Amino acid sequence: MPINSITDTLSLPNSQRVPRLGFGVYRSPQDQCVQSCLKALDVGYRHIDTAQFYANEAEVGEALRSSGLPRDQVFVTTKILSPAGSTDATYKKLLDSVEKIGGPDGYVDLFLIHSSSSGPSGRKQLWQALERLHQEGHAKSIGVSNFGVKHIEELRSFAKVWPPHVNQIELHPWCQQRTIEAYCKQNGIIVEAYSPIVRNYKANDPTLVEVAQRYNKSTQQVLIRYALQKDWVPLPKTDSPERIAANADVFDFVLSADDLDLLDSLDQGSAGAIVEAVENE
Repeated sequence: MPINSITDTLSLPNSQRVPRLGFGVYRSPQDQCVQSCLKALDVGYRHIDTAQFYANEAEVGEALRSSGLPRDQVFVTTKILSPAGSTDATYKKLLDSVEKIGGPDGYVDLFLIHSSSSGPSGRKQLWQALERLHQEGHAKSIGVSNFGVKHIEELRSFAKVWPPHVNQIELHPWCQQRTIEAYCKQNGIIVEAYSPIVRNYKANDPTLVEVAQRYNKSTQQVLIRYALQKDWVPLPKTDSPERIAANADVFDFVLSADDLDLLDSLDQGSAGAIVEAVENE
């Protein structure tokens, strides 16, 4: 499918739609986060990705209200890292995030389990609490993050909502996570890519620089475009107003098949991860 605009969307398994490009606010300082989100919305982003762990959900909510945009025009994701001891207590923890972002009668567009690290019982508790939130309309869609094949398959035994609507994982040329990526696509699960620009650690990689020069684009823009053309939903993060705008300026060029292959050739498997490669077995 052509990717022509920042307003382009992908269909989630439940027929909701997610904008192709998201704006990440990973640990963006509270006094900075509101301004960064407002800048992102001003240049056209309609998708913001936060989490309880980032400690800035309330600031994302403040930016939403200050932007003047109708709530249904901005797709907001948040995440929960660990269960709270029971399904009811975990549900209350989820609802607290929703209220920070959207107020007492609000909702989020997507709520994810942030990590697979809480074990089988913890993952079950988290998913069942998310299903309740989803059923009540406080989360339009629900999904997971950093889940491998075995974790998503585990959900089948008890889940009322399966497959998860999204799996958000680390993805870039050096960490392509091909097993879980292929599994998600086979099962209709949207794949979101965090750290798509590798926190600029690879900005001087000779192959990446060579590709960027061919298109007269920055290395960050090439990496974002690469993710888009892989049918991932990239979530670049920056607090620089200039880079916020530049990271959205990726819809006026198309990487050739040869250049996609060249970037694909950089894959280092799990060794290429800077945050986490999932466990599939």
